[in-house]
Amino acid sequence: MKAAPYIVVDHVCKSFGQQPVLRDVSTQFCCGEVSVIIGASGSGKSTLLRAINRLTPHDSGTITIDGVPVSDNEATLQRQRTDVGMVFQQFNLFGHMTVLDNLTLAPRRIHRTPRAQANDQAMALLHRVGLEEHSHKYPWQLSGGQQQRVAIARALAMNPKVMLFDEPTSALDPEMVQEVLDVMRQLACAGMTMVIVTHEMGFAREVADRVLFFDQGRIAHEAPPAEFFGQPANERIRAFIGRLGGD
Repeated sequence: MKAAPYIVVDHVCKSFGQQPVLRDVSTQFCCGEVSVIIGASGSGKSTLLRAINRLTPHDSGTITIDGVPVSDNEATLQRQRTDVGMVFQQFNLFGHMTVLDNLTLAPRRIHRTPRAQANDQAMALLHRVGLEEHSHKYPWQLSGGQQQRVAIARALAMNPKVMLFDEPTSALDPEMVQEVLDVMRQLACAGMTMVIVTHEMGFAREVADRVLFFDQGRIAHEAPPAEFFGQPANERIRAFIGRLGGD
């Protein structure tokens, strides 16, 4: 039986000035599902993720998380951002804090988790992403791939129900991409609900339950990965997959 939708996007529109970026987008993301969003730059992919977390307010339509509308209500928004973690292209780590302190800051401030407990939880997460021995270091002492894995662990420290990934490997050197994708594979295998914007076609084919293709602010097509990549719906999708080496 299909899981219940946790995030519902209903006729959402967003423009920047006179430029429409999301045009009447409707979709839903279900518990335990891995959804991969692909499409050309500027097609609206990242804007949708930012709208879900209210980092970019949408103009019209509704977005609900576990049945509660996304709005500017401060208490509701904080709860929703706790439940829906986000990992960005840039790592956004606090440079003046150690890796351990980056992970424990939000649980201690928002959940009031005692420091010793927060430290234990953070070390377990660092072990999970293969960085336990780097807990005392500062972000500038780590490679890009290591920093992004820390950023994933920091998002997980809030025990989210959903993880949003906005092109998490696009700022990395090629040799560092795999270590980040490996962590994301582990999350997918563990049943984490994930919405991933990426250009990594092989990864999308491997981990996604469904693939959504964005084109000019709309969801132009969606399908399970075997169908999406094996039988592209049209020439535009075929060409896009071909350019990124996904054929």
